[in-house]
Amino acid sequence: MRRVFLILLWTMSLVRPNVPQAAGVQVFPPVNFTLTVSALAQVLLHWKPNPNQEQKNYPISYDVKILSPVPEEYDTKKTHSIRTVALHNGFSAHLRTLLLHNDLEMRSEWVKQKLPPLPGAPETSVTNLSCVTRITISSTVSLHCTWLPGQGAPPDTEYFLFYRYEMYTEECQDYIKDKWNRNTECRFSVTRIDPEEFDKLIVIHINGSSKYAAIKPLQQLFNQNAIEKVNVPRNVTVFLDQNDLLATWEKPVSPLPKECFEYEFYLFNLKSGNKQTLKISSNDFRLRIDVTSRYSIQVRANYHVCSTRGLWSDWSEIIYVGPSKMENRVAWILAVLCVSTCFTFLLVAIICKINHVWSKLFPRIPTPSNKFRDPFPNDYERARTCASETETELGSFAEDLYGSALDGSVF
Repeated sequence: MRRVFLILLWTMSLVRPNVPQAAGVQVFPPVNFTLTVSALAQVLLHWKPNPNQEQKNYPISYDVKILSPVPEEYDTKKTHSIRTVALHNGFSAHLRTLLLHNDLEMRSEWVKQKLPPLPGAPETSVTNLSCVTRITISSTVSLHCTWLPGQGAPPDTEYFLFYRYEMYTEECQDYIKDKWNRNTECRFSVTRIDPEEFDKLIVIHINGSSKYAAIKPLQQLFNQNAIEKVNVPRNVTVFLDQNDLLATWEKPVSPLPKECFEYEFYLFNLKSGNKQTLKISSNDFRLRIDVTSRYSIQVRANYHVCSTRGLWSDWSEIIYVGPSKMENRVAWILAVLCVSTCFTFLLVAIICKINHVWSKLFPRIPTPSNKFRDPFPNDYERARTCASETETELGSFAEDLYGSALDGSVF
């Protein structure tokens, strides 16, 4: 039954284009179909209605089919179309006229156009291109991109990065080089990217130059929200309320309201080693914990309901809560060892003093005897004898004077 149905549909598709012609109506393909690169990673499709096409109040539109780089098909009543796509590998599109006649859609033949790939030697374009945006405190958007040189790129290759946002294009002025002095990173501290827009495309174009090869450019499109790294939650506060842990914080720097964010709350028990990560949609949190343990806490944020999920923010700085014995354990052990050592030395000193250990260990050194004889012993004795006789005579003379004085005295 299914095979019969498919055959019937195929037969109808073959017969349908001939029905309008039987009614005297023909459908002609568009003319002057052209493809023009109007900006980085942007192509303008333009055409004109076929001058042989009869109008007669028949609704006419056009069927556009993009074959590469990304397949896409859509209808339009205009005679032009703008598509933003990566063009480094070329672009190919088909176009035909659609005409509605008696509630029957008629189609012309396809016309085709294509753009060749951007010139350059194989494997010379950059690889692993990655970009991240951030909303700054001043409500501007920064951009940071990294990449790796192509495997076929000569050592002297220099890469240059451009970004395009809507119709604004800017070249990077702040590069970071690898050890071979090649540009592998680019930073824009301020861009024209609108922080309040979340569905726009950011075009990154990287070309290069070398003396030995033609460097093939690379273009890549990034959704504005998908590459935004959310800022860290602000003013994280943690405290204990009896047996409960209470935590509060403010939403990250962003034009979105606080209802647009969700958070991950990381809790680590330093005593038991247990780890726990909880998802929270509010800006505060309460949890029953073991108050005898010490914990480290961190919080990070991401978009939740207001826009496409971006990149998780970095974790906030670590905050500790709970008894601080774990932190001072090493210091406490060192203090105990120091006091014990001092007490031991003092005790040993007292015992040594009581038992005169110091005098036994360090006895007094005796005075050395004179082993040298006096070379003039007689002279020494003669001098001493003379001195004694002199002292005797002086004593006698003094006594005589004293006696004479007494004899002549009157009371």
